Amino acid sequence: MKGLKKYYVQKILWYLLTLVFAVVLNFVLPRLMPGDPVSAIAGKSVSGMSDATKIQKVYQDYTEKFGISKPIYVQFFTWLKNALHGDFGVSFSQFPRTVSDILSGAVWWTVCLQLPAIVLGWVLGNVLGAVAAYRKGVFDKAILPAFLFISNIPAFGMAIILLFVFGVRLGILPTSGGYGFNMMPSATWAFVKSVIVHYQLPFWSIVLITIGGQAIGMRSMAIYELNADYVKYSRFLGIKDRTIVKYVFRNAMLPQITGLALSLGTMMGGALVAEIIFSYPGLGTTLLAAVTGQDYPLLSACTLIITIMVLLANLIVELIYGVIDPRVKASQQD
Repeated sequence: MKGLKKYYVQKILWYLLTLVFAVVLNFVLPRLMPGDPVSAIAGKSVSGMSDATKIQKVYQDYTEKFGISKPIYVQFFTWLKNALHGDFGVSFSQFPRTVSDILSGAVWWTVCLQLPAIVLGWVLGNVLGAVAAYRKGVFDKAILPAFLFISNIPAFGMAIILLFVFGVRLGILPTSGGYGFNMMPSATWAFVKSVIVHYQLPFWSIVLITIGGQAIGMRSMAIYELNADYVKYSRFLGIKDRTIVKYVFRNAMLPQITGLALSLGTMMGGALVAEIIFSYPGLGTTLLAAVTGQDYPLLSACTLIITIMVLLANLIVELIYGVIDPRVKASQQD
């Protein structure tokens, strides 16, 4: 227990330190972008005005309202203090909407799309790899290579292929949006059915590109374990094959838990691409709108949420890993 406690404390401290650096970068980097978004907003308000003094006054009012007239370190601590209370300021591109209001709708679309897709892709990939290693035959020579080929297609390529085949050529699934453009969010079956239909293409585009990497990792580990000395010795002792296979795949699963953490981190970028291509109303689409609109508050909040989600997912998986792998505890005790 002492070894596990040391392991947990070290992991949590490292992730907290990473979070601090991530928060600073999330604030500073968007503000290094060229251009002046406040001028665009102020320009709309002074349309038709000819008095230079009044135009300058309007510009200064917006500058003070958005808090960008102060030194960068003052802006940072003000932003950090407000962010801890869930206040990320006012959006530049969707003024006068607040960033919190925009994100409150987008986050759940992203979580409901990405988390089930990544977990399902991870489970299917590991099952496919385990079956290919154990059964061999057609599973190892035909099905696994086919999924490997599919999974090596870039995220944007897979999204475009599915969009073209099922959305354009066959016309059986919608090509964009989270629900029908003629509908308003409501607790009705018609709205839920529309959400489910629009969910299919972005969901399966993420699942398909997740399977291959997990399958090949699981197949390699399972083959290694099936040829290990303890398996040969167990078979020599007459232990049932079902019992041996249970231990083989349990040992082979340990590196795959790490693979799940890496998938959650790396797949976040790929999933955002799918959201943008399908105009899915999640963080990816919101992030693209923030970049094109030079919306610093919205951009900082989007990247901060994505960073926290990735760090949290990786931390949870690493803490679970410390429990299920006794070698971690042993290494800490040493």
